[in-house]
Order: sequence, then structure tokens, then C-alpha cells
Amino acid sequence: MRAKIDERVPVLIAGGSLVGLSTSLFLGRLGVRHLVVERHAGTSVHPRGRGNNVRTMELFRTAGAEPLIREAASVLSGNHGILQVGTLTGGPQEWLFREIDPGGGLARFSPSGWCLCSQNDLEPVLLRYARDLGGEVRFGTELVDFEQDAAGVTAVVRDRSDGGLRTVRADYLVAADGPRSPVRERLGIGQQGPGDLFHNVSITFRAKRMADAVGDRRFIVCYLTDPEGEGALLPVDNEADWVFHAPWHPERGETLEDFTDERCIRHIRAAAGIPDMEVEITGRAPWHAAERVAERYGAGRVFLAGDSAHEMSPTGAFGSNTGIQDAHNLAWKLAAVLGGWAGPALLDSYQAERRPVAVATSARASARSAEHQHPGYDVTPGTGRRGNVLGVVLGYRYTEGALVGADPEQPVLPERFRPGGEPGTRAPHLWCYRYGTRLSTLDLYERSMVLLSGPSGHIWHAAGAAAAEETEVPLDRYLVGDGPEHNLAPEPGADWCELHGTERDGAVLVRPDGFVAWRARSAGADPRRELEEALRSVLALG
Repeated sequence: MRAKIDERVPVLIAGGSLVGLSTSLFLGRLGVRHLVVERHAGTSVHPRGRGNNVRTMELFRTAGAEPLIREAASVLSGNHGILQVGTLTGGPQEWLFREIDPGGGLARFSPSGWCLCSQNDLEPVLLRYARDLGGEVRFGTELVDFEQDAAGVTAVVRDRSDGGLRTVRADYLVAADGPRSPVRERLGIGQQGPGDLFHNVSITFRAKRMADAVGDRRFIVCYLTDPEGEGALLPVDNEADWVFHAPWHPERGETLEDFTDERCIRHIRAAAGIPDMEVEITGRAPWHAAERVAERYGAGRVFLAGDSAHEMSPTGAFGSNTGIQDAHNLAWKLAAVLGGWAGPALLDSYQAERRPVAVATSARASARSAEHQHPGYDVTPGTGRRGNVLGVVLGYRYTEGALVGADPEQPVLPERFRPGGEPGTRAPHLWCYRYGTRLSTLDLYERSMVLLSGPSGHIWHAAGAAAAEETEVPLDRYLVGDGPEHNLAPEPGADWCELHGTERDGAVLVRPDGFVAWRARSAGADPRRELEEALRSVLALG
């Protein structure tokens, strides 16, 4: 390890792809100085990882990036559903699901919605926001060595253009360096799970007549089942540019070199059912569907996020979304510890909260691939339900961690989604007015702890001010109701108390990531003491 320290940052992020850039965005929003190093020369050039679920879009909404992301995704805004056909021009046809939000019922639960934005379109938006917020992102730079001690991490990074080395001293290191994570390997952290599920080669191509074969079927993905054209077709612009995922069997001796232009063109023509279709292959890349979760989410001052912590089958896009939500969970905790308003032990809750979610979600992703008979995945579907996607996306809960009063007997993924304000769950969405401005309660959660008190919860409002002063914790307080003394007014017909599971004199404490940390169904004998104890427990203040 080089002795000279060339620069110092509070947080060093290894990996500047989707999760690394999201980590940068979230830290930047919280005012945490950081450095991102990414070995590739720039953002992704391959259209992959396109499904951004409603929870992820809520996080991007709060971070201010949602409008530009939807603008970048506009070309695919009319695409919905998963279609299964023999070929595009013949054989059986079945919509595995037609609409991602039939009837628009999701609006009851969220101010955001699903967004189909390919990784090559999403990453530049995240990069722009990250840099605008002061994040330093260095492409063509890789982490080559690191060691940690009780006070921080010393890392060596290399400029791949000239081989130059620099030593960076950081308080914490976040490894968002992919499924083959060198950082995870260096830490000696193993993985658990079934392992590899199936393998595909992702082929990008241009074919103007493909749009004729597709017609007016605006799908997210189409599974082709004809043996000569088996695979998955994904639109890039619904016109000339497309992606085809062809099954690859390395266990049979197949290599990437076997996927010549001629073979790929023949395969794509068979899938379309147009033998003479003109096809131009523009790229190919292997990818591996797997179900693995790291045994630990870090060691000491080093944390794993995204694919370095978990790999999931692609059906449902659970992997990328879980990774972005890892980043959000970790970012506020790093900011709180670095800002001095939480104890270092708060960071232990990152693994306690996020690892069980990854274990449950990765199993659900594999089951969904089986249910949808994903091309290349030769496994018999189980007997589980095809539904419950909203339960995975919005209903996942933390049963232990930076919480008080969570029920450890509850499943991480519920049978169905039902917002109720319980500790360990995502705080419910409710449209309100604050000083005449309409907003979602989810818009309140980002930079501080938040205390919401019911219409008769004035005693909690006062107790919050005293507890915040005593603990020196940033705490925003809102008295919810329609009277002149209330500073957060629900829209007519909305019942804040019922939604959050409290009486009119109850209160909930919500973390910066929008999860309920503690709840009082009604006013107790000593609200100040109760609230102060809750803050100290949640934030590991001792």
C-alpha cells in the first residue's frame, strides 16, 4: 500500500454504473462529499436494466431526478406488458400480463409510477444530477487495492489511460462493483443461494421490418418460444433498434464466439418469422441470470451494494431496483453518522435490513422467471401466485434494524400490499397541503427524521421539539389536520389516522428513507421521554 495520501473524501464509491451513480446522487442530496471511480470509459452503452419500479421512482422523485428520467424514457412510455408468442408472425399468442397498472389503481398508494428507462438512457441522467450536486465521478479509473483500520479506509486507484496511481483516504468505502465484485472477494465474503440459473447473449441490432412484424403490440418484452427463434425481444425505439436475448448454454460447450453475426441474424429472422428480413448486428454481450446473496453486506467500514451484494433473475427487474434501494438505505445512514447525529452502530442496520429483503426478493425473481417460462430457464414453475408484485415492490418490510416496535414474526414480503404505518414498513403515501402547496407525505422524507402527529397530537409536536434539542437530531415536525393550528392538511376525505394506524392523538416517526421507525398509537404519560428514547434507539445514540 502506498504511504502517501493524495486526497481525502468521506465516502469512496467503487463502481459508477446504475447503483454507484444512484449512491452518488443520494449522498449528494444529503451534502456528503464523495468520489466515484468507474473502470469503464463512460456510462452504459447497452440498453439493459430498463424496468424502474414505483418505489425506485419515488426515490428519484424525492431526489429531484424523476422529471428528467421520464423525459429520457419517453420513447418507451407507451410500452406495457409481457407478451409470449411462437414467432412474431405466427403460432400461439398470450399476454402474461397486459398492463402494469390496470385501472390506474396504483395512484392510491404512490405519487409516482413505473418507468421503462433503459440503463444507457438512465445513467447519463443520474450522472448529470450527481455532478450537479458536487459528486466527483471519474471514469476510466479503477480501485486496485485497499485496506482499512479503525478510523477509515486507504485505497489505491489507477487511471487506466496512463497507469497513474493515487491513494485515497476515505471514512467509508461503498462497493458497487458488480456481481464479480473484487471488493467482496478481497473481504473474503462468500455467497449463498442456488447460483447460476441460465445464460443469455444480449444482441443489439437494427431491423426496420421488425416493427412491421410487431405491429401495434407495444410490449416491454416479448418471449419467443419457437425452437429456432427462442429468446426475448425488447424494443429500444419501437422502430429500427431492438435487443434480442438468445439462450446461451456454456455448460454444453458453447462460447460467446459461437454467436457469429450469421447465427444471430438467422435466430432473429426465425423469431420474427420473416426469413429474408434485413438485420444489422450492432453488438453482443453475455449476461448470466443467477440467484445469489452475499453472506455479509460488508466488513468494518466497507459496504456492498447492488450486484456485489446480490444477483437476481431478470424477470421483474427486481435486481437493479433492489440495488438502488440498497444505495438509498445506506446513503442516509452514512450521512447521519458523518453528520454526527447518529452513532456508528447505525450502519450495522444496513445488513440487518437489506439482506433479508434481497434473500426474499431474489427467490421471488427466480419464481417469476419460472412462472413466465423465461427463455433459457429450463425449470418447472412452482405453485406460487403470479401476482403480489406490489407486495414485493412497496410492501417489503424490515423486521429488525434501525426501528422500534417492528414485529419480527411478520414476513419480509407480505401476501398482499396493505399500507398501515407499522414500524419497519414504508410510510404510507397521502396527498396533503402545506402552506397551500400540494405534496405527498413521501416528499417530506429525505434529509432528516420526521415526526407526524395526528389532529389531536399537539403534545407530540411539542415533545418533538424538546427531544430534538436534547438529542441534537434534526427533526422536522408536522401536525396533521384541517385546523388553523395544523401545518399539514390532508386532502378532503383522507383519513391520516386510519392510514397510519393511530388514534387522533397518535404519532409516527419516519426515517429519511421514508420507513416508519417508531409509532405511538396514542399519547402516553411522558411523550418527550418516549420520543427521545425512540430517537436514541433508532439512531444508535446510546
